[in-house]
Amino acid sequence: MWYQAGVTDRLARAMASLLGTAVADALGDTIEHSADRHSPADHTGTEGLPAPPWRWTDDTEMACSVVHVLAVHGRLDVDALSESFVAHYDEQRNYGPGVDAMIREVGRRGASLGNLATETFGGAGSWGNGAAMRIAPLGAWYYDDPDQAAIDAEASAAITHTHREGIAGAVATAVAAAQAAAGATPADMIDAVLRRTPAGTVHDGLRDAANLADASPTEAAEKLGTGRKLSAADTVPLALWVAATHLDDYERAVRTAASVAEDVDTVCAIAGGIIAGRIGESAIPAEWRAASEPLPDWVLPT
Repeated sequence: MWYQAGVTDRLARAMASLLGTAVADALGDTIEHSADRHSPADHTGTEGLPAPPWRWTDDTEMACSVVHVLAVHGRLDVDALSESFVAHYDEQRNYGPGVDAMIREVGRRGASLGNLATETFGGAGSWGNGAAMRIAPLGAWYYDDPDQAAIDAEASAAITHTHREGIAGAVATAVAAAQAAAGATPADMIDAVLRRTPAGTVHDGLRDAANLADASPTEAAEKLGTGRKLSAADTVPLALWVAATHLDDYERAVRTAASVAEDVDTVCAIAGGIIAGRIGESAIPAEWRAASEPLPDWVLPT
C-alpha cells in the first residue's frame, strides 16, 4: 500500500490509484502515438515499450483534481471539482473536443461547466469516456462504501457528462475501483458493478464482460469494444474486463490493455487506476514510474 506521513488510509488508497492511473495513461498515450507500435503484452520491464519520457494526458490531469478535492475537503465537493478542472486546464493534455470547448467557454463568459454540459449534443449530454477515465481514485477512496462511490461518481460525471451512458461509465469504474481496493474477487467486483450501474449500453457491455472471463484479449476487445468510438460503452467494459482478469498484476493488465485498445491511454488509465488502488504503488514497475512524468505538486494540500 502507498503511504505518506500524515496521509489517511482513504487518501493513501486514492493516491495509489492516481499514480496507477497516471503511469498507465502516460505509457498508453506514448504507445498510441508511437510510430513503431509493438505488442506490449509479450514483454516485461520496459522491453517492447517506447523510450521515455512518458507524458500523461487529460485523463490524469482531471483525476488529479478529483484527488485534490477529496484531500482538501474530505469528500467530493462538486463546485470545488468544477473549479479545479478549469483552474488546472492545460490545452497541451489532449482534452476531448467537447470538454476542451466547455472549459474555454467558462473562461470566455463565466458559465459553469455543469450548465454547459447540459447543453452539449443538443441537450442530450456527452456519453464519452471522459467521466470514467478520471474516477478510479474516488472509488479507491470509498473502498468501504461502494454505494457512496456510485453516488459521488454520478455527481462528478455530471459536471461534464450528463448523458446517462457517460454517467454509467463513471459509476461502473468507481464501483469497480472501490471493490478492488476492498479486496473483492474479480467475480464479486463485476457483480457489484452490475448491481449499481444503470441499465443501458454500458451495463450491457459489462454483462458481456462478466461472461468473458476465459476469453483472449483479442476476443474480449472484439466483443466489448476498443475505445475507438471514445464512448463510455465502447471503453469501460473492456477496461473493467482487463482489470478483472489481471486484478493483482498491474503490469500485465496495462500491457494487455495496450495490446488491444485503440483509445490506449484511457483504457490503460482506467484499468491501471483500479488495480493500483488495490495493491498500492508497489504494483507499478519501478522502471515505469521512473519513465513517467511525475504527478503535479498541487494534488496534495501543503
